[in-house]
Amino acid sequence: MATHKSAEKRARQSAKRNARNRSARSALRTALKKFRALLAEKNVEQAAAEYGGLQTTIDKAVTKGVLHANAAARHKSRLHAALKRVQAA
Repeated sequence: MATHKSAEKRARQSAKRNARNRSARSALRTALKKFRALLAEKNVEQAAAEYGGLQTTIDKAVTKGVLHANAAARHKSRLHAALKRVQAA
């Protein structure tokens, strides 16, 4: 346990940031699962409508430092390609 004032403050800050990051990561994962489920169901119209919101969620995760920018670009690219495959079928 932290005994110095500065160490106690760092522990408080760390716990607060951990909770914030966990929340953002959870929201991102939930949005990804929801979108992938729509693709699996071949629900093209709703998946296309959800894609814009999913992009926003991914970009927010990058802004908050939860996701690396290249990882976000990779996610968006692969999800868009999957959406196009389902639309073509």
